Amino acid sequence: MAIASKEARETGYWLRLIEKGKIIRADMKPYLNEIEQIIKILTKIVKTSQQNL
Repeated sequence: MAIASKEARETGYWLRLIEKGKIIRADMKPYLNEIEQIIKILTKIVKTSQQNL
């Protein structure tokens, strides 16, 4: 899960880069919102798992 969290953060980075660079003429906000939710979920899973060890 920690690796998945890092990958999700990297995906968020690239989405923000695409948005700021105006590389694609698509609205990136839905994708950015979705990746933020995924990051929050994965972060919570990692923290909970570490606490339960």
